[in-house]
Amino acid sequence: MSFKFESVTPDFAVAAQLLPAQLASVAAAGFRSVVNNRPDGEGGAEQPLNATMANAARDAGLQYAYLPVIPNDFKPHEVTQMAALLAALPKPVLGFCRSGARSANLYRAATEAPG
Repeated sequence: MSFKFESVTPDFAVAAQLLPAQLASVAAAGFRSVVNNRPDGEGGAEQPLNATMANAARDAGLQYAYLPVIPNDFKPHEVTQMAALLAALPKPVLGFCRSGARSANLYRAATEAPG
């Protein structure tokens, strides 16, 4: 099952909500890690739960991290946690949320120079 993504850098891209069946395609596209930035339940019954996505990612051979954040309301510890994930996870990394925008904005917040 294919998916669309937008590259932010050579090591990080974003996508809209993924389905478990798409994670094999994510791995086939060359991604090594996935970060889920969407809180469970935000999208209602149609949104796969984090645990389901984590299992599907593992089955596809992907590293997986869950860092749910609220759009346009990133807490300092969430930005720090995203920076730590970006440093630790095998690259390239695919972040996803409802539309991809939240993941892109969190990436930018986590990688911008302090000060």
